[in-house]
Amino acid sequence: MRAAGLIVAQALSMLRKMVEPGITTKELDAVAENHIRKSGAYPTFKGYRGFPASICASVNDEVVHGIPSQRKLQEGDIIKIDCGATLNGYVGDAAISVGVGAVSSEVGQLMQTTQESLFKAMEKMVDGNRLHDVSFAVQEYCETRGYSIVREYCGHGIGQRMHEDPQVPNYGIPGTGKRLQVGWVLAVEPMVNLGVQHVKTLADKWTVVTMDGKPSSHFEHTIAVTSDGPVVLTALEDGTVRL
Repeated sequence: MRAAGLIVAQALSMLRKMVEPGITTKELDAVAENHIRKSGAYPTFKGYRGFPASICASVNDEVVHGIPSQRKLQEGDIIKIDCGATLNGYVGDAAISVGVGAVSSEVGQLMQTTQESLFKAMEKMVDGNRLHDVSFAVQEYCETRGYSIVREYCGHGIGQRMHEDPQVPNYGIPGTGKRLQVGWVLAVEPMVNLGVQHVKTLADKWTVVTMDGKPSSHFEHTIAVTSDGPVVLTALEDGTVRL
């Protein structure tokens, strides 16, 4: 899973550097697919339940599952790029939010808070903690700063399939849920809105957008519970979380 996760990390690092005004989301998708296949893996998303691309590319009010297209990114946009790779039967899954050129201070703060909430969740991924300790860490960090948590979509267990039990919501009651164990691997993915929490799915049956049209941010890592603490399997370097 670390090998699969590294391929995802490399792809996202490449795409982050490419994000600029004028590039299309389809161009980003082509680069990701090429890297994944050249690395000996295959893009997990492509064909998954009929999804037509190798990445999800969600812009501005699009929360998740945006389909890459000829849409050109514009100055001030925020793009969420979600990427998965399967290598030797194991899956890595991660997502980043990237500002296109100069973004507004409120969008910049939204992205920063979302990413920091993921770090807070990682810290709770310790043997013996409860699943909703992880969930509540995201909720508390974001809601106390005035943001809304998307509740219709959540993180998940991951291994030989992209979506495995248990589901990992981004809200919950601390001290509840299944007890974490060494060997568990979870894809934790805060989806955080600048406005209301409510979302809807567009006519393409994939793209999820905020109900009020305000921007959303999304970050994700594949994280293992180990005897030495949480380890991020979709990091570029050593992914051990220092507690």
